[in-house]
Amino acid sequence: MGRERIELAGAQATIDFGIKIGETLPKQTLVAFFGELGAGKTTLIKGIVEGTTGISRENVSSPTFNYLNIYEGKKGVCYHFDLYRLQGVDEFLSLGFEEYFLSEGICLIEWSEKIVSLLPPKTHFFTLEHAGVTSRILLMEKR
Repeated sequence: MGRERIELAGAQATIDFGIKIGETLPKQTLVAFFGELGAGKTTLIKGIVEGTTGISRENVSSPTFNYLNIYEGKKGVCYHFDLYRLQGVDEFLSLGFEEYFLSEGICLIEWSEKIVSLLPPKTHFFTLEHAGVTSRILLMEKR
């Protein structure tokens, strides 16, 4: 499958696009996020969580210190991982996180490069890149 390239003109456009994505993602979807610090991964995820669960973006934050936030709303559940501090695959497995890949919810994983060997087939790969001070480029690919 080819890549889709989307230009996002600022944080609000990123959230709005995330909401649209979240409204269409089926259950048991895994999205792996890539991009440097400040690329907009968490901003996009805030929109996806809102679109998927109905939970307001203001109540969504990155789980940097505890690795995982679970958002259960009227419309569904999202598992938001932030693996920035993760040491590697062994630590991920020792925490039992791979079990979430089999759940009914949607898994959203920041810093996925740390566990890329564990990602199942049909994972969606989202890469965010800076395109100026506030604009971003989103590359979406399903393998």
